[in-house]
Amino acid sequence: MTTYLLVHGAFHSGECWRRTAPLLTAAGHRVYTPSLTGYGDRAHLLGPEVGLDTHVEDILGLIGAEDLTDVVLVGHSYAGLVISAVADRVPGRIARLVHLDAMVPGDGESAAEALPATRAMIDAALRSESGWRVPPPSELPPPDGLFGVTDPADLAWLRTMLSDHPVRCLQQPVRLADPAADAIERTHIHCTSLPKGFVRPPVPPRQPNGNPSQVWELPTGHDCMITMPRELADLFLKLA
Repeated sequence: MTTYLLVHGAFHSGECWRRTAPLLTAAGHRVYTPSLTGYGDRAHLLGPEVGLDTHVEDILGLIGAEDLTDVVLVGHSYAGLVISAVADRVPGRIARLVHLDAMVPGDGESAAEALPATRAMIDAALRSESGWRVPPPSELPPPDGLFGVTDPADLAWLRTMLSDHPVRCLQQPVRLADPAADAIERTHIHCTSLPKGFVRPPVPPRQPNGNPSQVWELPTGHDCMITMPRELADLFLKLA
């Protein structure tokens, strides 16, 4: 039995894994899909003080409370920052990191450095009336849609789980100080249906542990757990 801990990205909640998680459970594995502070059943906690450090503590708290070990820790999008910081704090509990169409930070990097396209979101939030709220992006014409989702029923479901994202999450740097975390195996899953003009930073040819980088692709948009849940689960099961 493998333990999967699936961490959603900005604007979403743990509900986004509803189609993928049961496929892993049916295969005999244990799956956790928490909502980070400010999202889902914790949406009432959203505020300007919520930052990357808050979300890192969310995941560390779950790992500690459930005494999880040998975890396949998956981070979607923004949560690539979260899982990187978590692995640095408890490397002995993490079997593998999976960056699912996710930001991949270096030490001292914030979202703005890991994915420069977020700089515009940060600037807009700071100029806004609230001074801290980053609203979900607007829906684009197909094939881009909203996070790559275009089916009307899927869009209606997706909108039920979206919340504003605190700008502090995008401003705080990731601290990577424990060399033991370099030994953790890493997998990158890229969604290949990208909005026009989007540039994804390249994955280095080797992992920090020296092994060749492992990059898989899914021919869909950013929210692959909604649009291709079975194909995504099949990739996760390769790691079991």
